Amino acid sequence: MTIRSLTQRSGHTLEIWTPEDKAFWEREGEAVAKLNLWISVPALFLAFAIWQVWSVVAVSLPALGFKYSTDQLFWLAAAPALSGATLRIFYSFMVPLVGGRRWTAISTASLLVPALGIGFAVQDNTTPYGTMLMLALLCGFGGGNFSSSMANISFFFPKERKGSALGVNAGLGNLGVSVVQFLSPLVVTAGVLGIFGGAPQTIVKAGHTSQVWMQNAAFIWVPWIAIASLAAWFGMNDIAEAKASFAAQAAIFRRKHNWLMCLLYLGTFGSFIGYAAGFPLLIKNEFPSVNPLAYAWLGPLIGAIVRPFGGWLADKLGGARVTMWNFVVMALAVGGVLFFLPSGPSGGSFGGFFLSFLVLFFTTGIGNGSTFRMIPVIFLALNLSEAGSRDREAVDAATRQGNTEAAATLGFSAAMAAYGGFFIPKSYGSAIALTGGPEAALYLFIAFYVVCIAVTWWQYARRGAPMPC
Repeated sequence: MTIRSLTQRSGHTLEIWTPEDKAFWEREGEAVAKLNLWISVPALFLAFAIWQVWSVVAVSLPALGFKYSTDQLFWLAAAPALSGATLRIFYSFMVPLVGGRRWTAISTASLLVPALGIGFAVQDNTTPYGTMLMLALLCGFGGGNFSSSMANISFFFPKERKGSALGVNAGLGNLGVSVVQFLSPLVVTAGVLGIFGGAPQTIVKAGHTSQVWMQNAAFIWVPWIAIASLAAWFGMNDIAEAKASFAAQAAIFRRKHNWLMCLLYLGTFGSFIGYAAGFPLLIKNEFPSVNPLAYAWLGPLIGAIVRPFGGWLADKLGGARVTMWNFVVMALAVGGVLFFLPSGPSGGSFGGFFLSFLVLFFTTGIGNGSTFRMIPVIFLALNLSEAGSRDREAVDAATRQGNTEAAATLGFSAAMAAYGGFFIPKSYGSAIALTGGPEAALYLFIAFYVVCIAVTWWQYARRGAPMPC
């Protein structure tokens, strides 16, 4: 049976999908899986760009004449993280209910709402704060997409390729965080969209008057979102065997490994998105003479680029081993940050501080890839061991349930981890308000990583671990 005959038989739905069958994979499965992956990647990239666009827009509003307080601006920047994390909980279960192709197209198209809304709203500095806050919450659509995207891609690849595939999808998708911070300040300085972009706004800084097109920070993504949505609808596939009820997916809430992997992924992705959100403000607070926008985007860039390598490394060495040692390096990197703070033993060094953070971002990327490689392996092994039978039908049923639970856990753990985008910068702010510096928050992060090391070693990495992976 060829790929073409599969698509002809059921449109875009793959009635037969057995990636663990090496003959099937080599004959036709790999080509279909890669096509779906390479359509998924730009869709996820755009989702992250929209999710993080307020990190650029919020800081520019006062210069445009918006009369918002500092606290209100903080909530505009924080709201997408809160709504995105919450939406991920629901998005985690959508692929088996709706279908990966349909949901990717629909969820990507939904990004048009905040992109267009922000573009029009920033052109009028009398826009009510409530409207802006609603648009910030709607940017959570981008954050939610990650859970469904990762769940969908996990169904397409065999066990030994899941780590690499999920690493590519997430890693290249995560680049949207860095690109939106790097590109937005450039596109707002010129009318790159011509008559479609609207009129410029006048801003005054240090007595100097200039024109900007702040709407471009949002409008620049609109045509690409439309193209990606159409590509997903016409180019991707739904997998018939991936269909499952909510009840079948809800089995993960009875699995301790779901909650343990939520903890570990909070330590990796939660750190990535939280450090990305708080890095510019931390630089500004601790090193006032440094321009944070010149440096802050480099950290998320490194974390995103190395994520596929983390998945590949976990495929080769084992997810638990890579994850455990990665947390060790993360704890040491936070120690480096503490050492090079102005109040630290070194007396303050931006170079050391910045390099320590780059190491930290590097490890978040590696850990993101390795933890997501662990999840499919854990739930497939768990269900096969519970089947307790060599009967082909029982094994097939256990495999399907294992893949369903793995996809749901990928999505749900991503939802829990996304709250790091709010809690890490908020921890900085609380520590600075209470003690005058961020040290208390950083010591708390080290303690959390020590807990993650212990959990990974005991449950997954030690000799005789309950679930080696």
